[in-house]
Amino acid sequence: MRTTDPLAVVRNLGILAHVDAGKTTVTERILYATGTTHKRGEVHDGTTVTDFDPQERDRGITIFSAAVSCSWNGHRINLIDTPGHVDFADEVERSLRVLDGAVAVFDAVAGVEPQSESVWRQADRHDVPRIAFVNKMDRAGADLDAAVASIRDRLHPVPLAVQLPVGAEDAFTGVVDLLGMRTLTWTDDGEARDPSPVPDALREEALRRRRLLEEAVAELHPAALEEFCDTGALGTGTLTAALRDLTARGEAVVVLCGSAYRNRGVEPLLDAVLAYLPSPLDVPAVRGTYDGAEQERAADPEAPLAALAFKVNATATGRLTYLRVYSGTIEQGDTVRDATTGRSERVGRILRVRADRHARLDRAVAGDIVAVVGLKGARAGATLCALDAPLVLEPPGVAEPVVSVAVEALRSTDTGRLAQALARLAEEDPSLVVRTDTETGQTVLSGMGELHLEVAVERIRSDHGLGVAVGRPRVSHRETVGRGVSGFVYRHVKQDGGAGQFAHVVLDVEPLDEAERGFEFRSTVVGGRVPQEYVRAVEAGCRDALAEGPLGGHPVTGLRVTLTDGSTHVKDSSDTAFRTAGRLGLRDALRACAMVLLEPVAEVTVTVPQDAVGSVLGDLAARRGRVGGSATRAGAAVVTATVPLAELFGYATRLRSRTQGRGTFTSRPTGYAPAPAPAPAR
Repeated sequence: MRTTDPLAVVRNLGILAHVDAGKTTVTERILYATGTTHKRGEVHDGTTVTDFDPQERDRGITIFSAAVSCSWNGHRINLIDTPGHVDFADEVERSLRVLDGAVAVFDAVAGVEPQSESVWRQADRHDVPRIAFVNKMDRAGADLDAAVASIRDRLHPVPLAVQLPVGAEDAFTGVVDLLGMRTLTWTDDGEARDPSPVPDALREEALRRRRLLEEAVAELHPAALEEFCDTGALGTGTLTAALRDLTARGEAVVVLCGSAYRNRGVEPLLDAVLAYLPSPLDVPAVRGTYDGAEQERAADPEAPLAALAFKVNATATGRLTYLRVYSGTIEQGDTVRDATTGRSERVGRILRVRADRHARLDRAVAGDIVAVVGLKGARAGATLCALDAPLVLEPPGVAEPVVSVAVEALRSTDTGRLAQALARLAEEDPSLVVRTDTETGQTVLSGMGELHLEVAVERIRSDHGLGVAVGRPRVSHRETVGRGVSGFVYRHVKQDGGAGQFAHVVLDVEPLDEAERGFEFRSTVVGGRVPQEYVRAVEAGCRDALAEGPLGGHPVTGLRVTLTDGSTHVKDSSDTAFRTAGRLGLRDALRACAMVLLEPVAEVTVTVPQDAVGSVLGDLAARRGRVGGSATRAGAAVVTATVPLAELFGYATRLRSRTQGRGTFTSRPTGYAPAPAPAPAR
């Protein structure tokens, strides 16, 4: 690492976790410890910096990712607090796209929870190095070893605990730092005491754990193994360097512990962020494309500009666009190119962000995460680059919506304002989709879950002052092929006085394996009976036909189409004719297939008192749930089941009534499953 380079002292960091694991409290304590704030914000009081939206404060959860910037030991930390609820996983996806490292927060009682797994897998896809912080060590039933075991069993990295807790549950007062072999404790007010030697009562256990840590690192790191074989131990410098390498490669995760609420363990966590997580210099150069050629841009302020817009706030007073600058420098007043659309944009102001408060900057350089004012058309996922050095970076993926509601303005005169409000919501959140139902004429809002849509509608009411009527949520079905057809012949012949159209295709349609949901097209035509350019047109037509299936007009997935034969006409055949033949031919072929209706399903984890298990199991069965297992954790029963998403509407209220308010549940979409056949009409 080049310590003389200004970028070496930058950390772009995310906080990831299951809902209620304490992400926002960890963020607040980081801001307090770094002197960015002078009062500890509390989620339950609605005084947090990052949960600044009224709905976040009312609900006590993070809904929108919030960026903050702070300093620690001469380093600048750009930190993004991400949502933990599954309905807002798309916010997490956009944040992970621009981060260099992350802190995964786990509950010391619950360990790895369902959404913890989901965000961990998201981070895996983006190759984001992580360290783990086991929070809430002051809770009854807190167990660091059990939490570490759950990380090993459910997430499958090698967890390397570098701390030993001092005290347990209410008596938790600090940690033993196994690298420095010193004790770090805090007062009842959360103020750090000076480091002290390891107490005699813990010394033997601390030495044992230090030895286990050295052995585990030596097994994974060649340089550490060499020193371990030579000397029989690892020096602190070697151990730190090896842990940093293993973290960067994703082969191990450093585990720390503490209680963010009581302000215990935050300073060592910040030290670990600097020690183990990468700077912009330590991550690979960003890759992009232009005109089909791949290019790399290093994290160099002197290189041509390349920045990715990952979040947009479209407010009544203007648009705030959040950027990660990967290379180059951007200054106030610069004109840049939106490489995604080809338009030019002028940068009005550049802001260092602290949630809903900002400080003006003259410029931002490679490695920075900032917000800019003045961009009129750039959307989340857009690439901003120098005018003379165009480059398109891969945008964050956007998940397909699974739940929809019909929305309508209560007053007909507000229809136009409602359309504008919906357009602004979709601009800020690409996982919200607005469309008009062609059959009913209704405006349909689609999103990632019931809560996602509930929050969106509430924003329309509160931010825009509009009265809105909302229909019952509906799920997005899919159709697939249960039994296919072979040798399906379709001829497209059209003569209308001018040039004619002729295309003849023969199609085989078969289902794909369940694990291969999607669409696959291939051609086995020989002898040039259908030229290659027409084969591509047939494939394009087949993809057009997937938009509406024969059962109910739902998108079609999970099938393979093979073009086996066909013929052309010397004058009347064309790309258009074969595309039409592909579309109409597959549409007719699907009518001849045995089709299956699919509905979205979710994995549900229900935590209830032991005496309510029977009632909960019965209710899940009534909702067509398939129970996958149950376990006892911290005196409560944890039931896991797969349930159709349509059956989960209103489940939170029903669960509370069945458990006298003591039951909780989380869910995460897991794909699609066959839906029951509708009852025959009488």
